[in-house]
Amino acid sequence: MTAARSVAIRIQGLEYRVRTDGEEGAIERVADYVDATMDRVRSRTKTVDSRDVAVLAALNIAKDLLALSDGGGPVVEGFERVASSRIEALADLIDDAEQA
Repeated sequence: MTAARSVAIRIQGLEYRVRTDGEEGAIERVADYVDATMDRVRSRTKTVDSRDVAVLAALNIAKDLLALSDGGGPVVEGFERVASSRIEALADLIDDAEQA
């Protein structure tokens, strides 16, 4: 098991430091996905408030995850563990954004 370390990521032009014991590339892919989802939400809704965009993006991501487990076929082994860690990482990002 790898020791937890701090990784710098960028979402919506802001830098966040995220602690992870996983691969740096994995958290960067998560950050890229969150950033792209927030861009889509901002573009489609014309919402300017960052907190509103973050919540709507989180809802979209959660909907996608639930669709995979509920209606998208069988859940692959380890999906719940991976989804849980990604949700925790996203929740940490939201907490950090609220404190900023």
